[in-house]
Amino acid sequence: MTTETTSGFRHFHDQLGALKQRLLAMSARAEELVELSVDALLTQDVGKAQAVIEADREIDQQELEVEQLTVELLALQQPMAKDLRFLISTIKVTSDLERVGDHAVNIAQSVLRMHALPTHVTPEPSIAEMARRARSMLADALDAFVRGDGALGRDVCKRDDVVDALHDSLFRVMLTHMMGDPRTINPSLELLLVSRNLERVADLATNIGEDAVFLAEGKQIKHHAEQARQ
Repeated sequence: MTTETTSGFRHFHDQLGALKQRLLAMSARAEELVELSVDALLTQDVGKAQAVIEADREIDQQELEVEQLTVELLALQQPMAKDLRFLISTIKVTSDLERVGDHAVNIAQSVLRMHALPTHVTPEPSIAEMARRARSMLADALDAFVRGDGALGRDVCKRDDVVDALHDSLFRVMLTHMMGDPRTINPSLELLLVSRNLERVADLATNIGEDAVFLAEGKQIKHHAEQARQ
């Protein structure tokens, strides 16, 4: 290997490292917005809700920057094998992270609408638990993707069932509220929207966990593809 080739190889992996750091920063910001939106709900703080809505532009900008760097690396470096899988998957992961930011905005908008309602319903503890689990899944999914940890990616995917169960439980509780007192219908529907958005955050974390498995093992586990081939 020539000195020029060695230098080019090192430069490429330095760029990969920088790309991974940008991904982690984007994920951390998305997690923060989810946390802030749920905190706004629990405290009925419209200022925090508005801050989430305004901060969504940061996530959009981060998505564009990561995608641009990824495309440059694909075009200029022509990577092979695992590096190629990483870059291809990165474009999808950034889209998933941008959608996490959108779901945080949806929650914040529900907070604003609930604040204007004459009747309020106290959020169930399961909402805070869903948020905690969804954020944890997202953090672990990005960690698994960046490190190429297939085992952690699979673990994230398994944890999605708990969030789904919490959403189903909340639906039954809200339905009981609405049947018992029609005045709670609108705030209960907003809480269901919050729950649905948190469930979607967990789904997006699951998508990233599946991408981590693909990156680490070269196996597609989406839609039970792995079992279908057995």
